[in-house]
Amino acid sequence: MMRPVLLLSLCAKSCSRILVQFWAEGGGNPRQGRRLFSGSPSPSSASHWSKVVSEAEKIVGYPTSFMSLRCLLSDELSNIAMQVRKLVGTKHPLLNTARRFVSDSRNNLQMRGLVVLLVSKAAGPNLSTESSIQNDIVSGIYSSQRALAEITELIHTAFLVHRGIVNIGELTSSDGALKDMQFGNKMAVLSGDFLLANACTSLAQLQNTKVVEIMSSAIGELVQGVYYENSSLTKVNILTDDIRISAWKEQVFLSHCVLLAKSCQAAMELAKHTAGIQNMAFKYGKHVSMSHKLNVDIQPFINGNSNDSLAFSLNSAPVVFHQELVGREIWIKQIKEAQGKGDLIDYSKLQDAIKAGKGVTSAIDLCRCHGNSALEALECFPPSEARSALENIVYAVTRFS
Repeated sequence: MMRPVLLLSLCAKSCSRILVQFWAEGGGNPRQGRRLFSGSPSPSSASHWSKVVSEAEKIVGYPTSFMSLRCLLSDELSNIAMQVRKLVGTKHPLLNTARRFVSDSRNNLQMRGLVVLLVSKAAGPNLSTESSIQNDIVSGIYSSQRALAEITELIHTAFLVHRGIVNIGELTSSDGALKDMQFGNKMAVLSGDFLLANACTSLAQLQNTKVVEIMSSAIGELVQGVYYENSSLTKVNILTDDIRISAWKEQVFLSHCVLLAKSCQAAMELAKHTAGIQNMAFKYGKHVSMSHKLNVDIQPFINGNSNDSLAFSLNSAPVVFHQELVGREIWIKQIKEAQGKGDLIDYSKLQDAIKAGKGVTSAIDLCRCHGNSALEALECFPPSEARSALENIVYAVTRFS
């Protein structure tokens, strides 16, 4: 019988074309308020980033761009997709999320699974385990570790879909009919729950209680992080909140880093590696995720100005650093100057004030600091192509030129 992952690779090209055609019928951009949940390295380094991803995929044995496609092609989710056609013509984020999933030009959506596979190959097989497990290796990676990479992507995709639920109270007439947006929210909840349920079922099939424990805790902490993130974004006084970088790092770890960190740890547990190796894999996943998030936050401040509030997040690292460095009184004064006589914020003026300070350079320093920590964690692995690929990913997300 053909391996599911090989079958997935063979059908990905033709199936993705069908899905792209379906989701491409939607139009408009999602209403995201003031937040940025995803991103990629700067446009100037896009070709470099694509090269890093392409080389890494060759090392693990197959393209990971459609790692979760098998679940997306199930009958259950196909029925949901038919219902979601009703959202065509609205600006509900569910349409945009689905389109990006199958036609992502930034090579960003499936990176977690790729990193899990690279860490698995970099650590190598555990020669002290029984021979039956040793026979279950393809390209230096156990089949259970490949399954875990798919599970990681399913969990991430489920949360991407759930994060696209819109706040009905903030909608305007240009976003679409109220009943359509409410329907979109129901579909986002349903499809996200379906993906998460499939991930949990696949997790149980690994038949490793320790791995189930690790990944279950990751899901729980991810839920907690997203809740805190959404709570802070809905505060009326968000502009004048006294936010500290230490609190920011704790929240970002939960909402953006914990899934990859614990997935890397779980991959080591599947190969029966020591607690020390598991800890190093966890650290790499944590620090490379933090560097990536910082890179995303920094880009709007080094790639020009914009009058659009979507240009940068008010919870991004440069803003938080800026508030902490200049002090609360000066920050509130700068906000008032950016507001002028009306209630609307001139974000370009606020952005200029932040760029004039040390918030951006402090965020860059922190990004590189986490990058160095990720590289240090890799020192426990022997030199190999997989380790070099993991190092190149770190270099890519800490690059700002």
